[in-house]
Amino acid sequence: MDHKFISPIETRYRTEIAELFTEEEKLNNWMMIETVLAKVHEKLGNIPKGAAQKIDEAREKVKLERVKEIDKEIHHDLMAMVKALAEKCEGDAGKYIHLGATSYDIEDTAIALQLKEALNYINNSLKILLKELVRLMEDKKELVCIGRTHGQHAIPTTYGMRFGVWAYEVDRHIDRISETLERISYGKMSGAVGTMASFGVKGIELQNEVMKELNLNPEMIANQVVQRDRHAEVILLTALIGQTLAKIAREIRVLQRNEIAEIFEPFKKGQVGSSTMPHKRNPHKSERICSLARVVKSNIIPALDNIVLEDERDLTNSASERVIFAENFVFLDFMISELTKILQGLEFDKEKIEENLNLTKGACLAEKIMVELVNKGLGRQEGHEILRQAAIKARNENLYMKDILIEDNKIKNLFSKEELDEILDPHKYIGKAIEQIETLIKFLKNKYKD
Repeated sequence: MDHKFISPIETRYRTEIAELFTEEEKLNNWMMIETVLAKVHEKLGNIPKGAAQKIDEAREKVKLERVKEIDKEIHHDLMAMVKALAEKCEGDAGKYIHLGATSYDIEDTAIALQLKEALNYINNSLKILLKELVRLMEDKKELVCIGRTHGQHAIPTTYGMRFGVWAYEVDRHIDRISETLERISYGKMSGAVGTMASFGVKGIELQNEVMKELNLNPEMIANQVVQRDRHAEVILLTALIGQTLAKIAREIRVLQRNEIAEIFEPFKKGQVGSSTMPHKRNPHKSERICSLARVVKSNIIPALDNIVLEDERDLTNSASERVIFAENFVFLDFMISELTKILQGLEFDKEKIEENLNLTKGACLAEKIMVELVNKGLGRQEGHEILRQAAIKARNENLYMKDILIEDNKIKNLFSKEELDEILDPHKYIGKAIEQIETLIKFLKNKYKD
C-alpha cells in the first residue's frame, strides 16, 4: 500500500528546505558523523588503521528500509543505524562503529549540522524578501497615503515608509540569524552523562578533533545532551520572523478591504475567490501566512519545555523535536516565499489612495495647523482646542476643515485663504519621510551589496 500523507507540510506547504529534514538526510548525517568519529579514533590510535575507510565505504550501501526494519525489532533508531552500517562493513571494521559514543553524541551533533544549514537557508530566503522590500521602498517613497493609528486616520505618511519599517525589521532578523548561528553550531562527543569516561585520557582531544572535522564548536561541558536553550533560541527566532511576516500579511489584508482598497495581493486571471460568491477577491495568500505563523509560534512552548530535562538527561525532548524543527523551518520558508511573491505582484490603486488621504476633508492636517498657530503666536493648548472642536463639527456636519476654520475669527485673523490651502495640502506634510527612506535604502544596499 502506498504511503498516504497526513500533514500538508509534505504537500501544500513543502519547499526545498524540507530536504534537510528528510529521513534520508538524517540517516546520512548520522553515518557521516560515525565515519568522522572512526577517523579520529584511528588518528589517535584507538582503532586499527584502515577501519575508518571501510566504515566510510559502507555508508553508500546502507538502505533506509533496512534501518527501519532493525528499528522495528530493537526500538532504537540510532542503534538500528549502527547495526545496519556494521552489516555493510568489510572485515571487522563494523565492530569499531560508535566506539565510546552515546546516542546523543551523534544525534545532537547531527541536529547542530541540520539547524545550521536550515538557518543559512532561511537567511538567503530573507535576503530575497528584503531585496523586494527595498525595491518597493525606492519605487513608492513619494507615494503619499494616510497613516492610521488605532484603525483611525492619523496624519499622512508614504508607502515607502511602510515598506521601510518592514525592511528594517527583516534586516534585524538577518542579524539575529548570524548571532543564533554562532550559538547553535555546537556538537558534543563526550559519552554517557558527558564525562568522556568511555573515550579515555584523550576524550577532550577526540571531541575537539571530531568537531573540527565537522566545522562545529565543541561543547566545553555538557551532560548526555547539548543543552536545549540553544535549540529553543532557534525556535524562538523562527517564531519572531514568522510574526513579522504575519504583520506584513495582515496589513496587506487590511488595506485590501473593499472599504479601503489601496493595495491588493496578486490575483491570477483564472483564480477563484469564493466557491459561491464569484465577485470575491480574497487575500487568501496573506491569510495563509497569518495562519501558519500561529503554528510556528505555538512550537515555542515545547521548545521551552525541552530545556527542562531530568538529571543528566531524559527523552522528553526527542519526540517533539522530530516535529517542531521540520515544521517551523518548512512553514517559515513557505511563508517567506509566499510573501516575496505577493510583494513582487502587489497592485496599487493610486486613485483610492488619494481618495482615502482626503477622506476626512482636511481633518488629518489638524496637527499641522496647530503647529502653525503656535508659530503665529497662539498658545498650543488653545490651538488644540480650536482644532478639536472644528474636527468634531467637520465630522458631524460633513464639512471641510477649511470651511470651518475660515469662519473662526482667530484663524481668519492669522491666516489668509491661500495660506490655509497651502497648509491643508496633505502631500506637503510628510516631514522627513523621504529622507529617512533614502537613508535606509543607502544603508541596506551598502550592507547587502554582495
